[in-house]
Amino acid sequence: MYPVFERKDRMKQISINSLTKEELTQQLKEMQEPAFRAGQIYDWLHVKHVSSYDQMLNVPKQLREKLAAQYNLTVLKQVEVLCSEIDGTRKYLFQIPEYETTLVNNVIESVLMKYKHGNSVCISSQVGCRMGCLFCASTLGGLERNLEPAEMLEQIYRIQEDIGERISNIVIMGTGEPMDNYDNVVKFIHMISDKDGLNISQRNITVSTCGLIEPMHRFAKEDLQVTLAISLHAPNDTIRKTMMPVANSITIREVIEAADAYYNETGRRISYEYSMVKDVNDSDACAMELVKLLRGKNCHVNLIPVNPIEERNFTASVASNIQNFKNILEKNRINVTIRREMGSDINAACGQLRKSHAEK
Repeated sequence: MYPVFERKDRMKQISINSLTKEELTQQLKEMQEPAFRAGQIYDWLHVKHVSSYDQMLNVPKQLREKLAAQYNLTVLKQVEVLCSEIDGTRKYLFQIPEYETTLVNNVIESVLMKYKHGNSVCISSQVGCRMGCLFCASTLGGLERNLEPAEMLEQIYRIQEDIGERISNIVIMGTGEPMDNYDNVVKFIHMISDKDGLNISQRNITVSTCGLIEPMHRFAKEDLQVTLAISLHAPNDTIRKTMMPVANSITIREVIEAADAYYNETGRRISYEYSMVKDVNDSDACAMELVKLLRGKNCHVNLIPVNPIEERNFTASVASNIQNFKNILEKNRINVTIRREMGSDINAACGQLRKSHAEK
């Protein structure tokens, strides 16, 4: 039903935990195994989250050996965990399995954020990123490769195992551009919301994009109920081009039109991410331009004090400017919030922990 990520340059086998239940059933059928085994194996993988075939106690040893010979079982190794003393935010650095090591820095980041309404995890969708946004540390080393569904699922499973609590919300807003790894991200959404897996509601999943038009239009047709978050960060193309290379080929108008198409198709309110950069995009004039751009739309604006990066010149807007910007939007009936800074004492911003690990 869904395409399987092919690790052409790294390994011949595919990951068994990247297979949907339907795909797993078909694979077992071809191995002349009874169909009910698929349910058992899927439960071990996506409910019990085993880390080896030997833990599948109700699966015959002979079948486990056959599976091990044909499929890898992807398991992420925890390399480092930083825990905020301020708010309990936990930042994880995971090593991804490289059976034929080709990566310079084969680690990815995930962040656990604790809220009153439940535990939320921000996951990565790629190893590195090629979008080149100038305010983001994730792009500094470029893109190394896409993550497959198992590697995205594993971020959730291993964090849930670590804290001993259920994860209720997922944000695909870590390292990488989700729409640049389209098929694997869509497959991940179906698997994480599968009733036979963790069964996390799609309404509790947010997918971020810097505004890749063709994938956004495809996404609107997927019959999903996830929230789409657009990394806008500017009210016009001139400013956006100074912050995001993608703006040189895709206009804000095109991004807004694609977002409107998603809303019209799904009925899901659009979220616009807006990183506040001092003396770049935080003026009253910028706020009014943003009002004209979004007035009358069912959307929400999330104002984000930009995180400083050594290699970049951007500085976060002062608190008073951010509050003033928010007030202007609110007066013009634009739904807006200022993102609560979480994990500020552990550099929880995207890409920073991976970057420091690479430097070591």
